[in-house]
Amino acid sequence: MLMFTTRRRAQTPGSEVARAPSGPGASAGTGATRPAAVAGRSGDVFEGIALQASGLGREAAEVNGVLEEIACGAAAQAQTLDGAMQTIATMVDSNRRIGDASRTGQQCLVEAHAAVAKVVAGFGETTDTLSQVTSSAREITQIALQTRLVAFNASVEAKRAGEAGRGFSVVAEAVKDLAARVEDASRQIMQTVSMLDARLTELSREIDDDAKREGSFRAALARSEAQAGEVVQAAVRNVRCCEEVLESVRQLAADSHASADAIAGTRRKAEKFLELSESLIELTVESGIQTEDTPLIEKVTDAAARVSRLFEEALDSGAITMADLFDENYVPVPGTNPQQYTTRFTALADRLLPQVQEPMLKCSPKASLCAAVDRNGYLPTHNTRYSRPQGPDPIWNAAHCRNRRMFNDRTGLAAGRSRRRFLLQTYRRDMGGGQFVYMKDLSAPILVRGRHWGGLRLAYQF
Repeated sequence: MLMFTTRRRAQTPGSEVARAPSGPGASAGTGATRPAAVAGRSGDVFEGIALQASGLGREAAEVNGVLEEIACGAAAQAQTLDGAMQTIATMVDSNRRIGDASRTGQQCLVEAHAAVAKVVAGFGETTDTLSQVTSSAREITQIALQTRLVAFNASVEAKRAGEAGRGFSVVAEAVKDLAARVEDASRQIMQTVSMLDARLTELSREIDDDAKREGSFRAALARSEAQAGEVVQAAVRNVRCCEEVLESVRQLAADSHASADAIAGTRRKAEKFLELSESLIELTVESGIQTEDTPLIEKVTDAAARVSRLFEEALDSGAITMADLFDENYVPVPGTNPQQYTTRFTALADRLLPQVQEPMLKCSPKASLCAAVDRNGYLPTHNTRYSRPQGPDPIWNAAHCRNRRMFNDRTGLAAGRSRRRFLLQTYRRDMGGGQFVYMKDLSAPILVRGRHWGGLRLAYQF
């Protein structure tokens, strides 16, 4: 922020007289009164500048606030587009995986279809093999029957031979029994093969009949193959479409980021304009001209000095140490919304600050709040009206529970870190729920044993 200082010209007692008339008809003796008249007009000019600067500051604060909202909206939009871009990229990747899986499934269906066709073809080969087995069994049966006849004839001839053919008769009987068992085994083979052949024939006929119907297994496989192919094509189309959308969103996100950066740059320029208007107000005050802010400046600087003395007295009495008084470890209070914090000096501030802050609310009918903040914008103890216990509604909390909060915005940080005799700012106070109030923020530094603790802020209406 720019800083201007102007020394007020000292006047001797009685030097200021009534303003004399000027113009062609004025007498020569009026020349002695011209310095006083000029000084009076200069005072009027400075007062006019102060009033115009005050109005200019309010308008600048309003413009800056609007730009801040637009900048936040543009940044949020850019962030949303970034999220959408990531989502679409994930969709593209998912569609690619769907396409790959569909191709794999389609290939499996093709292989299954081929396997079924192979099984059906195998039924015919099995039936032919069983026919050959049946034919061979018939031949074995015929051979066994003939062997039994030969064995029977040999047995008859052995009996006729008497004692000489007894050994041959034993062999003939054994051959006959063996032939009988072979014949029985052959019949069993024929029966089993016949049953198996009948079953395979029935199964083959059912498969052939089923293949002719629309709901057949092989037809279902064929339809599944076609559907898998459609899924593959749909996935390819989705990937292509998503890639086109992704490129459009990527370009839109880039444009949104560029717009957000441009708005942020414009806002920074608006802040410079706001600082200039605030400097004009300070210029009129430092020039010695009495303005509407002058009485409040004196009261705020005196109140800040009193806070400094209270802190130093607490140090002298051992109520707190320098390390605790300048604690910057802000501990979040669980379950608070907006977030509240405590430090090692919060309890001391609750005990000492109200005796200075509460009376300051009566220093002007325009005063809205008076509270001390540390160098980082932490406000431990607010006015009683703004120190209500938090409830479930964060919007209500933002307006009524402003103690133990961090106000590290432009105005709060400037008030807490300025070491000048006073700092007069114009800002837009956030009351929660999208409600804002334009105010002046007058602050004076709080020094404890030469060390800068923060500042005492007085906010009042225009």
